[in-house]
Amino acid sequence: MQTKKVILDTDIGSDIDDALALAYLLKEPRCELLGVTTVTGEADKRAEMCSAICQNIGRGDIPIHVGCDQAMLVDLLQKQAQQAAALGNWPRKNFANNNTAIEFLRDTIRANPGEITLFAIGPMTNIGLLFATDPALPALLKEVVLMCGKFYEAGGEWNALNDPHATAVTYGNTTHAKPPRHISYGLDVTTKCVLSADECRARFKDIPVLAPVVDFAEVWFQRAPHVTFHDPLAAACIFHPEICNHETGEVKISLAQPTLGWTVFHKKDAGPHTVAKTVDAPCFFETYFNTLKNP
Repeated sequence: MQTKKVILDTDIGSDIDDALALAYLLKEPRCELLGVTTVTGEADKRAEMCSAICQNIGRGDIPIHVGCDQAMLVDLLQKQAQQAAALGNWPRKNFANNNTAIEFLRDTIRANPGEITLFAIGPMTNIGLLFATDPALPALLKEVVLMCGKFYEAGGEWNALNDPHATAVTYGNTTHAKPPRHISYGLDVTTKCVLSADECRARFKDIPVLAPVVDFAEVWFQRAPHVTFHDPLAAACIFHPEICNHETGEVKISLAQPTLGWTVFHKKDAGPHTVAKTVDAPCFFETYFNTLKNP
């Protein structure tokens, strides 16, 4: 069985879908998770949440690094990790609020040239800073996979909007090297994968990897009556790309108001970017929950 080396960059602790994506990566037999980095406000608490999920299934060996807790040039919209309030007595490591993520990302990618899938499911601050400060590095990746953007209708998406300038760098709207593959799963497909709170409670029950996530989810359900599986869809498609249909083209990021942070997609053959256009939602949910139930 051929595995893939993955680094996850996440803003776990705001929307519950990040925790569900991490759980999937931990149970996917083809995923060699090399590490996790956190981003946006209270990045240290977000790292604690990652640690709790990993330690719950005996994977405390996975490196976890605190990343940027501020956006590059704009005021950060996402200042708190609300679900960290549910950490309770879950065993976990404690983290200082020091940015060690960028160094970890750079060193790990350079030590594994052409092998790593960089999977980012939060605001793009860590990735933008990494690419901006080491312009040759993107070409050393195997691929970049993002939960980011909205490509077939006008409008913004949360991860892109939280740090539009970092998003522009991540999509290569600058002169740095390009990754061999650059794939995005945006709101066009992720919003088709939704379960109600009650259905989530029923389906999460008795799945060991989700034990701490169940507690985090109750914080989320105080704000929303459902879960949109944005990040888990992108995670599953790393290993099961057939879940979505894709198109190639070029993505540009608007850096002017009133569309600051919008992702604008132009279809073209042999473009530098691939975006998901449609999704088989029943296939996704079957794949996702079957994977979580792996021994």
